[in-house]
Amino acid sequence: MTNPAIIDKLVIVGVGLIGGSFALALRSAGLVKRITGVGRSLQNLQQAAALGVIDEIAGDMAQALQHADLVFLAMPVGQTAATMEQIAPYLHANTIVTDAGSTKQNVIAAARRYLPLQSRRNFVPGHPIAGAEQSGVTAAQTDLYHGKHVILTPLPETDAHAVECIHQLWQACGSLVSSMPADEHDRILAATSHLPHILAFALMNHLNHSTDHPGNLLRFAGSGFRDFTRIASSSPEMWRDICLANREQLIRQLTAYQSELQQLQSMLSNYDSAALEEAFALARTMREGWLQNKLDD
Repeated sequence: MTNPAIIDKLVIVGVGLIGGSFALALRSAGLVKRITGVGRSLQNLQQAAALGVIDEIAGDMAQALQHADLVFLAMPVGQTAATMEQIAPYLHANTIVTDAGSTKQNVIAAARRYLPLQSRRNFVPGHPIAGAEQSGVTAAQTDLYHGKHVILTPLPETDAHAVECIHQLWQACGSLVSSMPADEHDRILAATSHLPHILAFALMNHLNHSTDHPGNLLRFAGSGFRDFTRIASSSPEMWRDICLANREQLIRQLTAYQSELQQLQSMLSNYDSAALEEAFALARTMREGWLQNKLDD
């Protein structure tokens, strides 16, 4: 990897876990001189400044984007279109824009609608597959992206230099960077990320609705329950937006998952021990293969 250029001014729109961790990682790598924060909550921005995540709080978008080298969009995906429209008038010809949205086709659609051609040439859609159940700038970590995958989904017109710049910056954060078409990204993430989150939320709601005393029920939950439902502590606003943005792919996954549950229900109803064990063994084999691949990475 060639050494990435030092960024004179980085603008983070949405200084929470994702945006704050990106800022901390680049600052730790010595690749950014000044970081400007933009967001809905002044209190959160003031906290980010106090923690040293950002250097300054922008009064408005025009001020924020003045002389900006890189803009990192890290707000919930439901705000993407409005944010694209807001930043479009103030982007300079050489300003590179990237994002961290968990869905990509809707992000690209917003870029095509609101960004002029030159800005689209400098736009590199991306998705770091990293996070935590806690949100906000206080959850930001310098090493959040170390060893984690980042997927880039550039537009056909995206300039190769812009893609290479973002690729190198993510590598400097310790990430494993890949590229793929946006529709493939959304299909994969619907199965491996969006579906598990919606299942965790659904299980917690099921248990809440199944008894008048959910506290007594949860009192005896073990580590398996804790591990399975950890992601149900994630931001409801963020996951509402993600699920709606990728709803078509997610509905397909939910339909297929319901079919799996129906098959398991049928096995139980028929006391089909052989089929049940075979289903469990297949799942175990697939998961152990995935874990081995993770170790090999």
